[in-house]
Amino acid sequence: MVLAARTLAPLEAVAGAARRVGVEALPIALDVTDAAAITTAVGEARTKLGAIDVLVNNAGVAESAPFARTDPELWDRHLRVNATGPYLLARAVLPAMLERRWGRVINIASLAGLHGAPYVAAYTASKHALVGLTRALAAEVAGKGVTVNAICPGFAATELTWASARNIAARTGRSFEEAVEAMARLNPGQRLVEPVEVARVAAKLVHDDTTNGEMLVLDGTQ
Repeated sequence: MVLAARTLAPLEAVAGAARRVGVEALPIALDVTDAAAITTAVGEARTKLGAIDVLVNNAGVAESAPFARTDPELWDRHLRVNATGPYLLARAVLPAMLERRWGRVINIASLAGLHGAPYVAAYTASKHALVGLTRALAAEVAGKGVTVNAICPGFAATELTWASARNIAARTGRSFEEAVEAMARLNPGQRLVEPVEVARVAAKLVHDDTTNGEMLVLDGTQ
C-alpha cells in the first residue's frame, strides 16, 4: 500500500499501523497538483512495491464562500486538487492497468458532485468535474479488465468537516459542536458519514469485476 499526502508525518503513523497488521506500506510526500511530483511518486511506488493495481483518489479541498467572494484563486485551487489531481494520477497509472487487463480506479467524489448547494460553487463544480471524469474513463475502459467508479459521501467525520465547522463557528458565533450538528443534519440520514463506511465501499469495489461507471452514494441513510 502506498500512502500519499502533502505532509509526511501523519502518513508515517498510518503506515506504522498498516505494518502492524502485516501490510507493506510506503508513505510518500506528494502534492497531487504537481504533475512532475506525481511522475516521481508513481515511479518510486513501482520500484519499491511493484505494479499499481488500485488507485484511490482521496485528496480533496473544501472551502465555502458566497459566489461573489469566490475569487479565481479559490476556484482554481478546488479544480486543481479535486479534479486535475485525479486526472493526473489516473493518467499516470491507467495505461499499465490496461496493459495488464486488471485495475481499479476509485474516486472519492461527493454528494455535491451530484447536486448543487449554496456557498460552495467551486467545490461543487470540482466534484461535478470528478464525476464526469469518472463516467468518461469508465466508458473508455469498459470490457478491458479495469473499472472506474466514484464514491459520493455527504458530510463525513473527517478533518474537512471539522475545518468547515471551525469556519462556521468563527463567522456565526455558534459553537463548534453546533456547527458540526448542523452539517450532519444536511445529510439525508441526519448524521455524519463515518470514514470506515467509505473505506468499506472502496474495498468492495476492489473485489467487484462488474461495477463500472457508478456513483455510489453514502448519505447517512445506509
